[in-house]
Amino acid sequence: MTRRLLLLLSLTCAMAVGNIYFPQAITPLLATGLGVSPDATALVVTATQIGYTAGIVLLVPLGDRIPHRRFLVTLLVLTGLALLAAGCAPALTPLVAAGAAVGLTTVAAQVVGPLAVGLVAPDRQGAVIGALLSGSTGGMLLARTFSGTLGEWLGWRAPYLVAAALTLLLSAVLALTVPAAPPAAPRQSYPALLAEPLRLLRTEPELRRSCLYQATVFAGFSAVWTCLAFLLSGPAYELGARAVGALALVGAATMLCTPFAGRLVDRRGPDPVNLICLLGVLAAAAVLAVGARGGTTGLAALTLGTLLLDVAMQSGMVANQARVYALRPDARNRLNTAYMTCAYLGGSAGSWLGVRAWGRTGWAGVCALVALLATVALIRHLLAPRRRARRPGSDRLGSGNSADVTASAR
Repeated sequence: MTRRLLLLLSLTCAMAVGNIYFPQAITPLLATGLGVSPDATALVVTATQIGYTAGIVLLVPLGDRIPHRRFLVTLLVLTGLALLAAGCAPALTPLVAAGAAVGLTTVAAQVVGPLAVGLVAPDRQGAVIGALLSGSTGGMLLARTFSGTLGEWLGWRAPYLVAAALTLLLSAVLALTVPAAPPAAPRQSYPALLAEPLRLLRTEPELRRSCLYQATVFAGFSAVWTCLAFLLSGPAYELGARAVGALALVGAATMLCTPFAGRLVDRRGPDPVNLICLLGVLAAAAVLAVGARGGTTGLAALTLGTLLLDVAMQSGMVANQARVYALRPDARNRLNTAYMTCAYLGGSAGSWLGVRAWGRTGWAGVCALVALLATVALIRHLLAPRRRARRPGSDRLGSGNSADVTASAR
């Protein structure tokens, strides 16, 4: 793993994640260009997100059966072709189908993680995960700006066509630069690969623990960002959607924090980082609650609170993935499938719960929900040493550095 290769893999994560989010910024342009209602164009975004979830479940486990380089390049080529089809779609229905195909195949970021971790020593895995998450965050934040600006200049097709060209170019570069490596489970059948994530959830307590941490924190994160628009457009602020977008740019700071969190995981292990992050979520909930006051004080509290929540969520993900990847080096893609599926289910549940908390008790209820979810994860975290002590041979798992974790798992 050279710096150049790590940068290239981080760029791959940014491109893959950006392909999910950039259609969100051009839905008004889609409505005008295709002559349909704005509500109908939302189907494109929904289809892309549903396809992405399906790709995590159906395609990511194949990373343990197919050589990483071939699998990664194939995914990018298919994504590029799907983006090209979307950019040339003559009507809404073909565009929705192409969007679903884009989401299904643009899971390269979930394949890059296991690939990159396998190319470095155990005491560098946290730093690598942090760098890749930094790339994913950058892709998520910049994609909307990229597509919105380009779409206003050249029309809604331009973002799709440019993304297609860049994705296909990236696939060619990766075909020449990613080192070849044999697959971890070349003889596993496809049905067995699909069933493995559920079996791993049953048999790996540390996987369940990491999934609980990320699902609860991501649920709180989703609840906040789902209801933030209600707060900012309400009587306390009377601001528009642009204010939410400007506030989201604060999350760019996580691009700097996740590499630092990764190096801390390498030195101290994932558990101390998880503890700091869970306490950070609790602190974020308290700060965000002040945002209900409105005015300059409230807006400052919302800015600081969302920043703290973003940093805690992303840094916690670095620790969780380091713990998960150390469990079974021969099943990292299947472990990642289980982990990411639980995380996205948690996020969906958080959005649903957040809207209901807002309807009952307003912004205070949303902040209380975030605190409650973080407390559930924190209680489980504080009980972790006692539970590990009851399992013979697992007393070191999650408590030392990455090298210790890997040795213990083996």
